Amino acid sequence: MHDQEPLHKPDIRKANVLPPLPVGSSPWDTLIYWLGIGLGSGMPKRAPGTWGTAGGLVVAIPMIWLGFWGFLAVTLIACAIGAYICGRTSELMGVHDDPHIVFDEWAGLWVSLLPIWWLFHEHPLFMNQPLSLVILLGAAFVAFRFFDIIKPFPIKWVDKNLSGGFGILIDDILAGVMAAICIWLMIHYFANLLP
Repeated sequence: MHDQEPLHKPDIRKANVLPPLPVGSSPWDTLIYWLGIGLGSGMPKRAPGTWGTAGGLVVAIPMIWLGFWGFLAVTLIACAIGAYICGRTSELMGVHDDPHIVFDEWAGLWVSLLPIWWLFHEHPLFMNQPLSLVILLGAAFVAFRFFDIIKPFPIKWVDKNLSGGFGILIDDILAGVMAAICIWLMIHYFANLLP
């Protein structure tokens, strides 16, 4: 660990090299580090948040078979443990909110997918329309990345004023909530399915 200097936040507009896992890390810290970097999906030097979000989507797609309540449970667990995973990974890297830490993107994206999972389990006829699923997943991905990058209020305030693992995680959760609202409204507007 890097206890001598305070954690800094890298410039995400530039290519950033993934900070390595410290030599001699415990198996637990190794697991946390790999979860923090999205099982490797956050490793690219450029746009690791976008690549990490794509990794989170790949992990989420098979979870459609868990049903809405199963997926909600996984999402809530990810949100509950995400602050620890992101904070510990940040400590291991010696960098606050390194762009390669993408577990927060996974949790935030999964929040944005909740209306889609609800739709596909409350209205089973959509299960036979894969194009609808692809369009909605694409819309959720774009909406989540939009809010995560643009950071409208209160996301920008949270990003600047909260630190540690919770600070790393919560702005992505808020971006996921905003994206979920957009997806919910899109489903309601275009399909007129919501009560």
